[in-house]
Parts: sequence; structure tokens; C-alpha cells
Amino acid sequence: MATSAAAQTLQAGQIDLSALKTKQHGAWSSGDYAVVGTTLQIVGEELCEALDIRAGQKVLDVAAGNGNATLAAARRWCEVVSTDYVPSLLERGRSRAAAEGLSVEFKEADAEALDFGDATFDAVLSTFGVMFTPDQDRAASELLRVCRSGGKIGLANWTPEGFIGQLFKTLGKYLPPPAGAKSPALWGTQARITEMFGTSAASIKAEKRRFMFRYRSPLHFLDVFRNYYGPTLKAFAALDETNQRRLADDILTLIAAMNRAEDGTMVLPSEYLEIVIVKR
Repeated sequence: MATSAAAQTLQAGQIDLSALKTKQHGAWSSGDYAVVGTTLQIVGEELCEALDIRAGQKVLDVAAGNGNATLAAARRWCEVVSTDYVPSLLERGRSRAAAEGLSVEFKEADAEALDFGDATFDAVLSTFGVMFTPDQDRAASELLRVCRSGGKIGLANWTPEGFIGQLFKTLGKYLPPPAGAKSPALWGTQARITEMFGTSAASIKAEKRRFMFRYRSPLHFLDVFRNYYGPTLKAFAALDETNQRRLADDILTLIAAMNRAEDGTMVLPSEYLEIVIVKR
């Protein structure tokens, strides 16, 4: 009997990366990530400072979402190309750039197959974006390929131990990831970054930083992430009412354990790894 390609993949104990990418694309296309993304703007600004980018440099923002690193680089007079595989997010980035009078090229692109020539850019950036690619090694190789020798790759990736890393772990209790899938939070570890980039890097500098999630209340955060943040939206949609309540309670418990605010609002530090790679 003939064996299907999917069955052969399963028999080999390998993850179907194409199917996972389709599922992830659906998640990030749902809701409206821009509602959350706009609150993260400071991370793009700090990443550009960490890279010490200069006016006139050619900069690529990969998996840019609604353009946090894009806008930060454009404000520093760089020639910026902003890419994502969700067209609606590029439109949100385009609107933000237009509102500020910034010149940016927006282009739909897959982080695992960037449609740019070798050594095209002086700097390649991604804030909480490329870390979610299913094929991590392929994505890393693409970042390296399009960056020139002596150029820099700048990344901001949630760590496994931080709040967002723990949030994804909580979601995984209810909807376990496919067997064999690599956790996106691996991009927030020094070991994995060295594994993917070390042989092609002249230097790698990685520092743990904190982003402060500031919301009206824990319930406000839950409402925003449940309705606008694709992975959380999809998780709730896949569960019955009982498990939806349990998931909501688990998220609120996680927030309560980490929330610094004592006035009913939410002020919660979330650790991420800020990475600056100089390509050999």
C-alpha cells in the first residue's frame, strides 16, 4: 500500500513544518496583533540603540508585525524595508509610518524564505517576530544570508522564564504543541542563539531585559489578549466553556504572582533577551 507523505513524515518522527506554519499563519492573522504590538514600541527603540544603527543604513525588519522596529529605524534616517507574512499587519505599519511622515518600504515576505539578495542589508531586525517561525534553523540562516559581512542582526525574544514564556507554557497545558515542534522561547536562550548563529558570527552579545506590561487591570490584559492576540484568541476558541474558565483562571493566577501593582492596575515585568550579532 502506498504511504502518504504526511504518514511518512509521522513515521519518521518529524514535525510537519508546513502544516504548523499554516496553523500559525491563521493564528497571527486572527484578532488584531497591532493592538498589542503598539504597546511594545519601546523595545524597537531600545533594540535600534543596542545596534547603534546609523543614518543611511539599509535595514530589514523581519516578521515586523505592525512595525515597532521599523518605525524606530526609520526615525533614525535609515532606509527601511518592513516585512511580514500577514498583509493586514503591514497595512497597520504603513498607516503608522504615514502618520509620522516616515519613508518605509513595506513588503509581504516569509521569514523562512526572504525575497532579497545575499548581503543586501546593513542591519536585520526582529522584535518578538522571527522567534515564532516553525523552521528555526532556516529562519536563522535567512537572517544571516541577507545581512552583509560586518553587518548586525538585532533580535528581541521572549525568554522561557519570563511572563510571556510562562503564558505560552500555560496555553500549552490546554493545547499542547505538536510533538517535535521547537518552542519559540528557545530563541530567548543564549544556548540556542549560539547554536543557530555562532559559526557565522564575529560576535554575539545577549542581555536579559524587561518589558513592563502596563494595563488597566489583570482582567483588562486578559480581555485584550483573549480578543486581539492571535495565539491566545485561538486557544480560547478551541476550548469548551469549562476549560475556557480554567485557562482564564490560570492566566489570572500567573499575573497575580508577577504583578507589581498594588492599586488594581497591572504593572508586570516580562523578561526578554536582547541580542546583537555581528556577522563574520
